[in-house]
Amino acid sequence: MLSLHLLQSCLVYVNTLMLQQVLADPIWALSMTPEDWRGLTPLIYHHVNPYGIFALDLTQRLRIDPSSDVLAA
Repeated sequence: MLSLHLLQSCLVYVNTLMLQQVLADPIWALSMTPEDWRGLTPLIYHHVNPYGIFALDLTQRLRIDPSSDVLAA
């Protein structure tokens, strides 16, 4: 449970840094309404993919035979 708490704290820290970087641009900061400022939170997580990114190349076949991975000596 403590590792999940640490993970959430790190996520909030990184999100805070990203929000600060975006809002440092005057165009974004001036376009914010009071409702936008009230709704701003670093507890967003939709940009996180817990399963990683898997790039599939459908033009190549997968090697199913594990003996083909053994290096010939």
